[in-house]
Amino acid sequence: MSHSQTPSRPLEVPCPRCRTSVQWVEENRFRPFCSERCKLIDLGAWADGTHRIAGEPAMDETEIDEMILRAERGDMGRDD
Repeated sequence: MSHSQTPSRPLEVPCPRCRTSVQWVEENRFRPFCSERCKLIDLGAWADGTHRIAGEPAMDETEIDEMILRAERGDMGRDD
């Protein structure tokens, strides 16, 4: 039997939330999640900061204002 005649199975991935096996098909409107519940729980974790991408901490407004003032004075290289 040739490769073109082999029926293809949809890709299966684990739900990022509960690890249930999920078929990656267009009919699954929650993919890669298994359900709307898992999708919303994950969204909530991003919203409350539980999930986050590692990197430099964000500056608060005071730090930004101080940086702008230093730049305007021309003393960006000094920390005094």
